[in-house]
Amino acid sequence: MATAAAAGTVVVGLLTAFAGTGAGASASSRHPGWEQSLRGGPVQPGDGKGSGAPSAKPAPSKAPPKAGRSISHHTRAGGHSVALTLDDGPHPEWTPKVLDLLSENHIKATFCLIGPNAEANPQLVRRIVAEGHRLCDHSVDHDTGMDHKPVDYQRQQILGAKKMIDKASGGARVHYYRAPGGAFTPASRRIAAGQGMRPLGWVVDPADWERPGVEAILENAKRQVEDGAVVLFHDGGGDRSESYEALRQFIPWLKEQGYSFDFPKA
Repeated sequence: MATAAAAGTVVVGLLTAFAGTGAGASASSRHPGWEQSLRGGPVQPGDGKGSGAPSAKPAPSKAPPKAGRSISHHTRAGGHSVALTLDDGPHPEWTPKVLDLLSENHIKATFCLIGPNAEANPQLVRRIVAEGHRLCDHSVDHDTGMDHKPVDYQRQQILGAKKMIDKASGGARVHYYRAPGGAFTPASRRIAAGQGMRPLGWVVDPADWERPGVEAILENAKRQVEDGAVVLFHDGGGDRSESYEALRQFIPWLKEQGYSFDFPKA
């Protein structure tokens, strides 16, 4: 009898231990984080003692698209085409007007954005992207003397602006980098290309930034235009009423001359 009782005690003990390993086990007997994982909550990484769920490997960072270092001055298509580019925005008054004008004429353009302006007007940056236009990094401070500054300063101006534009756009691709005043250096071109941004120049500069009057801007643009040209205008940097009006007249003139519209080479 004593032997049978002892055996019964052993069996009961074994059954109790087995039940503790099943689905009905108390929360205290589960691995830390297991209950959270069932609820869809965060799973804590292990502590090196097998008490935690394994953490997922971080996704590899996406490499920037490849971009050439040479300065792009012409359109992708070449031939009888032009590429319109707008600098120094976005501006809360003039950028929407330019966007409306481009939409009315079914034209896509490239907007070269100053970092803080993009940061202050994210809704305009997103509208630019939503309407099929391209983005261009135009530095943080528009320092036209960048080519005489240290490489670290140039890097900060380029990458700082790109970070602001990325945040404002929601991560849309920035295809180009345009140095303020064309102040490119081998280093700045290398930095930009390393981030997938082709250095962007121009062929046509109507000097609208000087505000010489609508007629002078329009005459300069007509005189300088040629096949495949990248055309420089401004939608930011202050009062751009002259730039807007000149562009409003220049677009139909280009169409009358048989020009098509394209993006710059990237």
